[in-house]
Amino acid sequence: MKKLLSLFAITLVLAACGTSKSKNATSKTKTPADPTKYAETITAEDLKTALYIYAGDAFEGRETGKEGQKMAVEFIKEHYIEDGIPAAKSDGNYFQDVPLVVMAVPDVKLSINGKSFTNVEDYVSVSSSKDAILNAKDVVFAGYGIEDENYSNYKDLDVKGKVVVIRSGEPKNADGNYVISGTSESSKWSNMRQAFASKQEVAKSKGAKALLFYYPEVYTMAANRYGRSSGRMNLADGAEDMMYMLINTDLAKALVSDIDTNENSMSVKSDVAITYKNNSENVSSENVAAIIKGSEKPNEYIIISAHLDHEGIKDGKVYNGADDDGSGTVAILEIAEAFAKAKKDGHGPKRSIVFLNVTGEEKGLLGSRHYTDNDPIFPLADTVADLNIDMIGRTDPKREKKNRNYVYLIGSDRLSTELHDISEAMNTKYMNIDLDYTFNDENDPNRYYFRSDHYNFAKNNIPVIFYFNGTHDDYHQPGDTPDKIQYDLLENRTRLVFYTAWELANREARITVDKVLE
Repeated sequence: MKKLLSLFAITLVLAACGTSKSKNATSKTKTPADPTKYAETITAEDLKTALYIYAGDAFEGRETGKEGQKMAVEFIKEHYIEDGIPAAKSDGNYFQDVPLVVMAVPDVKLSINGKSFTNVEDYVSVSSSKDAILNAKDVVFAGYGIEDENYSNYKDLDVKGKVVVIRSGEPKNADGNYVISGTSESSKWSNMRQAFASKQEVAKSKGAKALLFYYPEVYTMAANRYGRSSGRMNLADGAEDMMYMLINTDLAKALVSDIDTNENSMSVKSDVAITYKNNSENVSSENVAAIIKGSEKPNEYIIISAHLDHEGIKDGKVYNGADDDGSGTVAILEIAEAFAKAKKDGHGPKRSIVFLNVTGEEKGLLGSRHYTDNDPIFPLADTVADLNIDMIGRTDPKREKKNRNYVYLIGSDRLSTELHDISEAMNTKYMNIDLDYTFNDENDPNRYYFRSDHYNFAKNNIPVIFYFNGTHDDYHQPGDTPDKIQYDLLENRTRLVFYTAWELANREARITVDKVLE
């Protein structure tokens, strides 16, 4: 791999790779049945060379919007330029601007029946909302705030434009089992991570103007997190129409006196006044996007994604993010180079391959959300699949199986049976990696399916695969450094993604979506 790294004042001397072109490179030829020749250009040595630079101290942990992140996007762009891979945007710019805001503690005033409560002490905003003044006389208590096929607090309940109050947890039967699961096992509605998002999403979909969530078990923790400015970010246009706040016991009981025991949805006659002022500040960041156009189906797109950012510098320590997600970033660069070499030999993909390095993942999947929700470079309807790579350079110490040559796959069968089958077939044919589906469980308490950039494609019913090695002691710690990467595994996993992308791009029929995300 020869790379132009003069931008970073680093000289690398690598063995020269052959660059001779086929006489028929510009003519349409049949894709070779065996892509092994190009997969073998993806090597542990090249991955290591790139990662020691990308996850080195000079890049300052690549925090979104900071100087290290700007160095990272230039590094990625220079690789694409050196490999002759053009920008995805029609104007030739490799960078897709992602306007962001750094969220600060908002100015919020809240009173009930004329009694004023105190911001942070009694309530805390847990999402970025638009400036608003709300005066409501009709408050709705929606019990647990659940809408599920086995139980609903919203049946025959109109909450549009209203203040909605909910409580934590979920209902049980007289025998002590949970109503939703029918067993002693609770559902996502009791899991802290899932309950926060799921109950919010339901209230928002019902048109609620404000959601007040009584969750006493976590209130102190949430107040400490959301009650101070901590560098959290959002898309510049990401402020919600619905205010979302956690409330303490005093405030909750001022609205519903028996809220700790009441499960019944009902109307509450109270005068609630809320004034909300957003104090966010603007910041700029960028996705990097390059493309190899398809030879036969150029308007169908396979996206290979990884996030380029990490945690930055904290207390004087660089959080290098070698595994998270330096490993995914250098993997994409190697895959891109392999496809570029194939194209030079006259074996370019039939469908277009988009190499998408996204920003702001650590801030809430912001770069990928901007791509899917605000500014898709290519139509989502024409996007065949997203193969997302996020942490593939190490091993999970908690994994019980002894085979270290594994990778966790998440989401491969959620939307497209064909995608799952193709993934399995490519692995069997070429790599023989242990494909572990431990975290593909819909009730996974870690919620990994929702926690990396593939989810923004999946929510638009675009089939995805999330490649992941699991967490380890250095996850989001300064110890996530290049010397701890297991480069043979990184090579194997990167090649697996390449083979899967090759098949998706070159098979005759586009994969079908035979399931719909609920």
